[in-house]
Amino acid sequence: MQSKVTFSKAVGFRKELNRRVEAYFESESIKQRDNLAMYLKGVICLTWMISTWAFIIFVPSDSWIKLLGCVFLGISMAAIAFNIGHDANHGGYSNNQNVNKILSLATDLLGVSSYLWRYRHNVLHHTYTNIVDHDVDIDGEGLVRMSPEQEYRWFHRFQQFYIWILYGFVPLHGFIYDFYVLLIKRTYINHGIPTPKKSDLITFFSFKAFWVAYVIGVPLMLGYSPLEVILGVVTTYMTVGAIMGFVFILAHVVDTADFLTPSPETGRIDDEWAICQVRTTVDFAPKNQVLNWYLGGLNFQVVHHLFPHICHIHYPKLAEIVEEVCGEFGIEYKVHETLGEAIASNYRWLKAMGTPPKMAEATSGVS
Repeated sequence: MQSKVTFSKAVGFRKELNRRVEAYFESESIKQRDNLAMYLKGVICLTWMISTWAFIIFVPSDSWIKLLGCVFLGISMAAIAFNIGHDANHGGYSNNQNVNKILSLATDLLGVSSYLWRYRHNVLHHTYTNIVDHDVDIDGEGLVRMSPEQEYRWFHRFQQFYIWILYGFVPLHGFIYDFYVLLIKRTYINHGIPTPKKSDLITFFSFKAFWVAYVIGVPLMLGYSPLEVILGVVTTYMTVGAIMGFVFILAHVVDTADFLTPSPETGRIDDEWAICQVRTTVDFAPKNQVLNWYLGGLNFQVVHHLFPHICHIHYPKLAEIVEEVCGEFGIEYKVHETLGEAIASNYRWLKAMGTPPKMAEATSGVS
């Protein structure tokens, strides 16, 4: 099992953040969760997905139109993951935890276990952001090198190009890998996952079966050929994977984010946890209203990491508060003003991590 990572004693940064944010909600007389706009957004996303799926399956049309429909279906599925599953799994959709639990099943609807997702994302990623051997989101399983602490392999020199293809395979890989993790491996990077309850297992297997039924079974029963079904599934989920991988990596795997290394002797990080979240996370395109709506606030990742339990529709306002408090404490609040800037930063970092270490040292003048 992994050694424990600890953070330095709080210096008052998180306390002041919490005070300012609480004061904001009180002064504006608005709720942190259970917002009508959020429920409306959820209905729009679900309607988008279901209607697109129904069109592809039931409406007679040319093959190329159905294939294009699969791309739009993938886009709608990513929207559900960002706007419903993500908030609900963090407990940020409603004050009623039963509502959050029901809505968190949106993740299972897409083929990924919400039970496992909550542990690897909420616990491992949000607690140990950008810390190698603890943060699952920067574990490229040897295929991608995202941190200087990870082993270099010769093919990493091409990773800034092939990573986009790998993203596409993540959802389908995840559907199968969930079985292996839950039933056999029982760990993420040697962090043991909590023992699931009977209800968790029933949900896990029921939704895996439901996914197979509506994604594969229904089309086959309606006369689509196995080749057509395979092509449709691959097109849809390659789209989902590309979008989701693209979004999540832009907040952390960039050349403006820090990658933290605990002390080998104590396992300690020399900063309080909240400050580490700001150091390892970067916002992007905060003024792009289309992205703000579609990404479920995930372009405001700094706010999300500090307040994951608050509904994402409040992130733009909270970002102003966080930036102000960061300035008072002398902490850099990192932002890529456009999507293009974030993509370029991600490209530079992946390219740097793909450079052989000795060559990188020679280039930087380090002996």
